[in-house]
Amino acid sequence: MHIVLFFSNLQFFLSMDFIHQPYVPGETIAAIATPPGEGGVAIVRISGNQAFDVAKKVFSGPVHSYKSHTAHYGQIRDFNNQPIDDVLLLVMRGRRSYTGEDTVEVQCHGGSLITRHVLEVILKAGARAARPGEFTFKAFMNGKLDLAQAEAVQSLIGARNEYALQAAENQLKGSLSAKVLGFQERLTLIAAILEAWVDFPDEGLEFTTLEEICQDLEAILIDMQSLFNTFSDGKILQEGISLCLVGCPNVGKSSLMNALLDKERAIVSHFPGTTRDIVEDEIRLNGLNLRLLDTAGIRVTDELVEQEGIRRSKEAMGQADLILLVLDATKGIEEQDHFLLKEVPAAKTIVIWNKIDLPHVSLPVIAHLPYVVPLSAKQKIGLDRLRQVIDSVIWKEGPPSKEEVLITNVRHREALQLSIQAGQNVLSGLKGNISPEFLSMDMRQCLAELGKIIGTNISEDILSAIFSTFCIGK
Repeated sequence: MHIVLFFSNLQFFLSMDFIHQPYVPGETIAAIATPPGEGGVAIVRISGNQAFDVAKKVFSGPVHSYKSHTAHYGQIRDFNNQPIDDVLLLVMRGRRSYTGEDTVEVQCHGGSLITRHVLEVILKAGARAARPGEFTFKAFMNGKLDLAQAEAVQSLIGARNEYALQAAENQLKGSLSAKVLGFQERLTLIAAILEAWVDFPDEGLEFTTLEEICQDLEAILIDMQSLFNTFSDGKILQEGISLCLVGCPNVGKSSLMNALLDKERAIVSHFPGTTRDIVEDEIRLNGLNLRLLDTAGIRVTDELVEQEGIRRSKEAMGQADLILLVLDATKGIEEQDHFLLKEVPAAKTIVIWNKIDLPHVSLPVIAHLPYVVPLSAKQKIGLDRLRQVIDSVIWKEGPPSKEEVLITNVRHREALQLSIQAGQNVLSGLKGNISPEFLSMDMRQCLAELGKIIGTNISEDILSAIFSTFCIGK
């Protein structure tokens, strides 16, 4: 079904503007595929119907005679037959390449100047400079990847932690696409029955009972909802989380930030109100990326600059994924602390009793805030325990397994949500004896929204937006 839908929409895609430029099937493009800067090796990629002709004009060997997936040593030369660089040239023919079109990769010495000269002579030989993501766009257009897999390529390149890398690899292998196709296949069976009821209302067709259809649809929607619910974990993997340090002045927030970062990032002083604005940095914690925010101490003050800092602190606290509420163990709970204790949400707050290396009071129990860690930021006592608690709060049911299929993309989440809503409309209609004709329309929408995830029902504007986020050369 996926292939049929893909090719039925092919004519539409061929007429679209790709990143505001006409898309020409088979047009030969070229770009540097490796990051800018100096390195041992750089790669210049050429792909399209004339890739071998272009390579022949600049390479010293008989390119057209090379077998697919072979490497050949030679020289890239300019049009005065002057050598530019000694290179390895890799040949990949037609459907066996990444793009599904003839592809040549030139491995030259790394370095911005050499690589640019190699690309310039290739462009003069007849290739066009590739646009962002255009090689992967070719792969999509040629049926080598569906849209979810194409998006996974960029996620793979941009993965910032092992969890995100694993999720992107699974999506590139087709795990998400297989899930979506499975939903489509199961829903199509129900859609076929609804369409038959519309087209042949007087034939008395009995494929299955209404009760059985409702049961099947409910089971599918439960599975779709389970996939939808993975987005919270997927978002954490993809984007990381924000961790906000809040508390009254001089409780040791900046010291704790420095201890977690293992560097002197925030200014530490015994004078209250030293931190006036939000100090931000990033840390890796248990394999995840965390954006750590140190905020101004919250208290009542007449000082205008400090008031603005406190306002920003409260705003950051409201937007944070996780809050570390720092209290001073040498003083216990003071009057200024009560506001924060009432304001912070229990589900995402960890209470930090700091300065336990100093003589301190008996630490009171805060009944509505279950996550508590005593520590000394200055002496770095209790930091391992804090890392463990942070991990347990983030992954209340444990981190996702390597095999688990996750939604990590907002676009996928929105399409799946709309599909579920349309499916629920069908289910409600079946139970309420709504006309099959109206239910059929909802079912088509349910299937169409799923198709948007893998690219079988997608607009040119969305395609343009997706591939424009890719790097040039991929």
